[in-house]
Amino acid sequence: MAYVLRRLGVAIGLIWLVATLIFLILRLIPGDPAELLLSSGGVAPDPVQVRELRERLGLERPLLVQYAAFMGQLARGDLGASLTDDYPVVDEIAKRLPRTLELILVATLLAVAIGLPLGAFAALRRGSAIDRALSSAASFSQSVPVFVLGTLLILLFAQKLRWTPAGGYVALAQDPGRHLVNLIMPAATIAAGLSTVVFRMTRASVLEALGREWVRTARAKGLASGAVVRRHVVRNALAPVVTVVGLQMGTLLGGTVLVEYVFNWPGLSGYLVRAVEQRNYPEVQGIVLVICALFVLLNLVVDLLYAVLDPRVRHG
Repeated sequence: MAYVLRRLGVAIGLIWLVATLIFLILRLIPGDPAELLLSSGGVAPDPVQVRELRERLGLERPLLVQYAAFMGQLARGDLGASLTDDYPVVDEIAKRLPRTLELILVATLLAVAIGLPLGAFAALRRGSAIDRALSSAASFSQSVPVFVLGTLLILLFAQKLRWTPAGGYVALAQDPGRHLVNLIMPAATIAAGLSTVVFRMTRASVLEALGREWVRTARAKGLASGAVVRRHVVRNALAPVVTVVGLQMGTLLGGTVLVEYVFNWPGLSGYLVRAVEQRNYPEVQGIVLVICALFVLLNLVVDLLYAVLDPRVRHG
């Protein structure tokens, strides 16, 4: 319990630090944020509009007053309103975030289902033709960019075979079948690269565990090879794999831009790109803050899972 509370305290502190850094960076960069937001094509903005926008964003107030107001808004769950349509940023994020999280979760499950058993299988047959073939396939898969793989999947399954649509989004509540069909290809595109990471880490972790003293002791006692792998190798090899998978999921929170663009998936990454293009200050601030906070919370979950898999961590 003490370990959980300690890690939770660290996570809360990191979220506060991230929020503070985002606040300072967006306000201390050179230039007037209001002028940058209103500038277009090198034409100087109207001074009246600049003044009105500065008042709307609260930039005329002292920095400490702005910071106190910013933290107060965050405490209420208020991320401000969009500059283009005055729509609450938190509502738009709440609509798009589940789509990105669903895409990441399905892709991660696919990657683990593929990379984990294949990595263990290759490690148990180290140096064999199967091991070399799987390692080569993993290297090839990791070298293919996601937008290339996504385009190839569209050409094959959507254009040639006509098994799936080329892209788009249908809500799960509206049509579960079409929702899943539209989800398959973007999730598989992400999973292809992620599965290679899982494969490599699993293979390395299993090889390391196979050389441990307790494994040699178990074999010396006459324990069957399958039992040794299940009881002594797999669990000890899972901890670093869980860590890598968690970090990769955190990276994907803001790294699915190309996949969402290729498959026209209306998630959070595409929303961030649009906000940056439009120089929509509150939207960029809110999206970056949410992504960073989710990354910190995801690392907290990984730490707790690591402690479950390796009890030594709780007492370290």
